[in-house]
Amino acid sequence: MSYSRLVPVSKQGRSAEILTATLLAVIVFRGPLIALFDNPAARTWATIFVSIVVQALPFLVFGVLISAAIAVFVPTSFLVRALPRSPALAVPVAGVAGVALPGCECGSVPIAGGLVRRGVAPAAALTFLLSAPAINPVVLVATAVAFPGRPEMVAARFGASVLTAIAVGWLWLRFGRAEWIRLPPRPDLTGTSKWTAFWLSVRHDAIHAGGFLVVGGLTAAFLNVTVPRQWLDAIAEQPVLAVLALALLAVLLSICSEADAFVAASLSQFSLTARLAFLVVGPMIDVKLFAMQAGTFGRGFALRFAPTTFLVAVAISAAIGSVLL
Repeated sequence: MSYSRLVPVSKQGRSAEILTATLLAVIVFRGPLIALFDNPAARTWATIFVSIVVQALPFLVFGVLISAAIAVFVPTSFLVRALPRSPALAVPVAGVAGVALPGCECGSVPIAGGLVRRGVAPAAALTFLLSAPAINPVVLVATAVAFPGRPEMVAARFGASVLTAIAVGWLWLRFGRAEWIRLPPRPDLTGTSKWTAFWLSVRHDAIHAGGFLVVGGLTAAFLNVTVPRQWLDAIAEQPVLAVLALALLAVLLSICSEADAFVAASLSQFSLTARLAFLVVGPMIDVKLFAMQAGTFGRGFALRFAPTTFLVAVAISAAIGSVLL
């Protein structure tokens, strides 16, 4: 069965028309565009945007491939058996299971969406979404390298991230509503072969999630350029404000979880607890993630899920930091 039979022609052609119009606009206005970017602030903005997208894109593709594989090749019965029947128990299991996926937050969003589509309890899928980017082996090793001689920092990041993911999962289980999640429609794959269905799912999810990654990257680059650096030095001297400031900075900078430990280590004027908040909040909610979560689960979901995750992550980071650091 061809893809044209699965997706209406108007929708199929719309993306091509937008891409063609964009390319033509770039060609026609290339002179003014070159002049626009011929200043330090614009060049910095462009560099940050490209670095965010290039850094995140491989993991986004990885997540899309995993999501499509789950949707097509993994029987629903297996997913049901893999997690405890009780959603309350499935949440901590999903939280700890995040250690098995070596990827960043951009890949975890489509995977979580695929899990929900396959019948996994939303609370468990969202717990996995939060934990996987923060506690996988690549991130923990990077944290150990960035903070040499401080194994307590690795332990604090692992513990605070797991506890945050589980706490948010349980909060969703208690207060969340099914109608808040609005997964976007996918092509009708009925009657297609498994491999055809797999690649159609990959193409659909990559285009959909990639668009929101670009929107988030544009926003993050703008914020990176406009946030005055001197503010950080003044706030670092206030312990409570320092934690909140670095948590907010993590949201604005939108750094991949495999690289954020090195940025945190460079912020030496801040306490270890404040830097822990930076490391816990960043992989769970930032501006590009908010855009991707809104695109995957719906804007109403993101507007509720993002602030809840932020507050829980900050509170648990501060508590864990005061004990271990």
